Amino acid sequence: MFVRPPTAAPAWLSGSRRALDQADRKNPICTMACSQADRDLNGSRGPLRPSKTMDTSVLNSSSNASILSVSTLMNTSHNRSACQANSFTSKTPSKTPRKTPGKPNRQNKTASRQTTPIGQQGGGGGDRFIPNRQKMNFELANYVLTSQENRDTENRENTEYRAALEEQLSSDLANFRIMAYSDKAPPAPEGHNGNKVLYSASKQPPSSKKNSRYIPKTAERVLDCPDIRDDFYLNLMDWSSLNLLVVCLKGQVYTWDASTGAVDQLLELPSPAEYICSASWCADGTYLALGTSDSQVQLWDVRQRKRLRVLGGHASRVGSLSWNGHVLSSGGRSGRVHHHDVRVAQHHVGTLEAHQQEVCGLRWSPDGRQLATGGNDNLLRVWPATMSHGPVQPVHSFTEHQAAVKAIAWCPWQPNLLASGGGTADRCIRFWSCSIGTQVNHVDTGSQVSSLLWSNEYKEIISGHGFSKHELSIWKYPSMRKVAELTGHTARVLSMSLSPDGSMVASAGADETLRIWNCFAVDATKKKQQMLRMEATTSTIFRQSIR
Repeated sequence: MFVRPPTAAPAWLSGSRRALDQADRKNPICTMACSQADRDLNGSRGPLRPSKTMDTSVLNSSSNASILSVSTLMNTSHNRSACQANSFTSKTPSKTPRKTPGKPNRQNKTASRQTTPIGQQGGGGGDRFIPNRQKMNFELANYVLTSQENRDTENRENTEYRAALEEQLSSDLANFRIMAYSDKAPPAPEGHNGNKVLYSASKQPPSSKKNSRYIPKTAERVLDCPDIRDDFYLNLMDWSSLNLLVVCLKGQVYTWDASTGAVDQLLELPSPAEYICSASWCADGTYLALGTSDSQVQLWDVRQRKRLRVLGGHASRVGSLSWNGHVLSSGGRSGRVHHHDVRVAQHHVGTLEAHQQEVCGLRWSPDGRQLATGGNDNLLRVWPATMSHGPVQPVHSFTEHQAAVKAIAWCPWQPNLLASGGGTADRCIRFWSCSIGTQVNHVDTGSQVSSLLWSNEYKEIISGHGFSKHELSIWKYPSMRKVAELTGHTARVLSMSLSPDGSMVASAGADETLRIWNCFAVDATKKKQQMLRMEATTSTIFRQSIR
């Protein structure tokens, strides 16, 4: 804190001080009167102190606090001098009676000592009318004066801006509950699940690579398929683990090597009235099963271009086939499903009375424990892996579809999850939990569903459609959000098949074209590893047992 040094009194004030001291000794009445005036003056106009509140009205009345203090001091000194001068000439007797007339000087000295302020310096009586400048804070007074003026100017300039800002940012602030604490939290909305918060917090976000992938909307290749049979209930195409794609064109069967692009004709039926109804590769891609219109199931060695054997048992055309190890299951127009063990001469090991009409969908689960069948009677059924000639009851029978169930696909990463698609009157993709036997989800596609395939890499499902869209749709599971629509076919999609590495999809349409879609592209390193694993897989069971 800045302390101002005491200021020496002027010469005229020093002379007046000596005169006043002499007058005090001679006139006690004047001494008492001036002491009372000094106390009144000090009570009303005390010095500025930081510990007390300053009177801003006094500060605002003058821009210079030091000039005000000096002026007050000069006026007070002149008034005191005038009072002393008047007391010298006054004849009025003292109002206080003297108790001891003989000792007037002692009483006067005692009264003078009682009225002398405490702050008086020296025994000779210093100037008690000069304020103590050490206790005056001129810096604080100057700051109060200037800061108040600055605040007034700033407030005037920013009034309109602040009003507009408050209107934009907090116009409705009074209508909201901010930091409104209460004893009990508000109730959660209906259907709220608190466990989802913990689950979503611990759940890792999906890969940005998968979310930002590019899906070509046009086919990578378009192949000609003349005379392909336009029949919704047939399964005319399949892709082997050795990267060979087989396509059935009426009475002819062709293979296309996706690695080299080579096309080869495997067979041609002797009678023009006969045609191929279904095709399915075994797990290792060595042997091919074909279902014909004359109720036969034929086994072919593609490498040697040789038919190995013919499996009978059906009374009409065989429109669906599915492998489960060394067991081949076939579904016919009669509604029956036959199981064939290709290792033995007596191949027929079981029969299922599956449907009342033609079996158009047939798929074994990846673990080989359940068989799903779809029929033209609008039923989807799940069967155990029991091989018996006697009656076998289905594990589940689902009746929600309103049209023929041809599209059937088991989820490769989630056991017991089955997807199925309905015909034109149904248009829905439905998902079933075969462990509890209930429908878990469904989506209306708005078009006939002819085929379904799962993508294990991207956790998606692709559907092939007939009337009225004639397109392929990719869906994200389980949200069933449509990821992409692949257009190009001008007629309904009859069959679809997935490449062995899971990156490409082949679709055969009634417009007599076969289109290759690169819709599930995988990393090159992963693709090479998958191909090496598939090449290392051998099928010793089939090589030694098929006769």
